[in-house]
Amino acid sequence: MDSLLRHRSLVQETAALRSGADDPVAAARRTCDRIDAVEPHLLAFVPEPDRRTRLTAAAERTAAAWADAPAKPPLYGVPVGVKDIIRADGLPTRAGSALPPGVLAGPQAAVVDRLAAAGALVAGKTVTAEFAVTAPGPTRNPHDVAHTPGGSSSGSAAAVAAGMVPLALGTQTVGSMIRPAAYCGVTGFKPTFGRVPTAGVIPNAVSFDTVGWYAQDVAGVTLAASALCDGWPSGPPPSGPPPVLGVPVGPYLRRADDEALAALRAQQVVLRRAGYPVVEVPVMEDFEEIVTQLFTMNRYEVARAHTEWYARFGDLYREQTANALHEGHAVTDAAYARARQRRTEFRARLEAARQAAGVDLWISPAATGPAPFGLSSTGTSVMCLPWSNAGLPSVSLPAGRAANGLPLGLQLVGPPGSDPVVLAWAAGVEEALSADGAAGGGGAAAG
Repeated sequence: MDSLLRHRSLVQETAALRSGADDPVAAARRTCDRIDAVEPHLLAFVPEPDRRTRLTAAAERTAAAWADAPAKPPLYGVPVGVKDIIRADGLPTRAGSALPPGVLAGPQAAVVDRLAAAGALVAGKTVTAEFAVTAPGPTRNPHDVAHTPGGSSSGSAAAVAAGMVPLALGTQTVGSMIRPAAYCGVTGFKPTFGRVPTAGVIPNAVSFDTVGWYAQDVAGVTLAASALCDGWPSGPPPSGPPPVLGVPVGPYLRRADDEALAALRAQQVVLRRAGYPVVEVPVMEDFEEIVTQLFTMNRYEVARAHTEWYARFGDLYREQTANALHEGHAVTDAAYARARQRRTEFRARLEAARQAAGVDLWISPAATGPAPFGLSSTGTSVMCLPWSNAGLPSVSLPAGRAANGLPLGLQLVGPPGSDPVVLAWAAGVEEALSADGAAGGGGAAAG
């Protein structure tokens, strides 16, 4: 349904707002108009009784605060969606749950403080799977409302794809940023673990939880990164030859379906033609053990994060979340310690394999295929799992469509701490795919 898709360029909107060609109040009103038009079909935002009054007032305050400034901050006047496990002053945090919001209240998240310092406006809370685990929220995929938008950052990805906002925050523990980006045909960025503070974010598994964001393109997520990431360099990235792209062949890649693998092969052809060296690297022969190790740690940590809440409100938790907590409490301290050690060993092996093969950037499908039919599941995170396990920065680019017309995504993964260069390389890959047509309309249609 094309009417649910709209392209909103973060770079273009910030340029217009900072130059004075646009103003925050007008941007806030357009955002509310767009939300009013498509929200009944998509359910991407947490309901808010009088969003228009709140957002317009915030835009007026922002405009007044910066009226006499010689230069506006980087995200001046930009309306941003905020995943509803990230606390934002003035808006209740429900985390997709039935728990009383007061129980989950606390200081505003550090990343929202950074948004405010950069001049952005919180357009509202976006829908999340319950506590960012697996029980889906009500959000629909803007490309086809009968399909999932992915999760757990479902509302944020759908809101950007539908042009409700040009930027939205999400989080990733296993695949909660990258998979929805692929399913919704937008660009998603998950920084290196620890690059963005998680203070004020309801925890899932603290050894993996990472704040990320969505925009329509690499330029947009890069602009946001410059305002939200610790230690982001100023100025253009250094130039150099195209990165060596590594395809991680073996049991991991075989988890993707035929359409995703066919798309990856086609993308390799395009990228080689554009001058990118592409090498196949056998890795993760013990992939099933890697999966077990991650979920041992994940379930152990999420169960302990919810000990007090579940003791008081266990009857309000949805079945999928309660099952995850029960699984976590069954994991012993000794089993958790062994899993942590195995993760350390896995990270070392993966980095050694990358260096030995001369790989700069791993490439793989961002999801096993297009968004599954139905809303009872958010799909599988398995294509993101090893990279989240290693804490690596990753990007999902819209890259073609499946036979049913739904978007596919290409995942790019770099070494730890290489976020700025990963995004610079991603911009080149995006350009190569778009020039060849391999992006294939994977992004949201203009409208």
